[in-house]
Amino acid sequence: MDLTKKKCKPCEGGTPPLSQDEIYEYTKHIQEDWKVEENKKISKDYSFVNFKHTMDFVNKVADLAEEEGHHPDMHVYYGKVTIELTTHAIKGLSENDFILASKIDNL
Repeated sequence: MDLTKKKCKPCEGGTPPLSQDEIYEYTKHIQEDWKVEENKKISKDYSFVNFKHTMDFVNKVADLAEEEGHHPDMHVYYGKVTIELTTHAIKGLSENDFILASKIDNL
């Protein structure tokens, strides 16, 4: 399954979050340094040589998030960005989180 070829779909409350088994299957299709936290979110740290490179990456992620209609939480530091993905409407993980993670890794 190539998640980069998929598009995020609007997710509304009432849809169940992914099960632990589904999460396990989706993690096979993203880079292994994404961390699953309590089966509710995935996160990853990115390192950069300086603030300009950090902000260039943040802006690319922001543009991608707007295109996909799915927005991560980003924690920005001088040479590091931590990205957290979850689907707030369902208080857990959805396919959208893994689609966006895969696309972020391709930036």
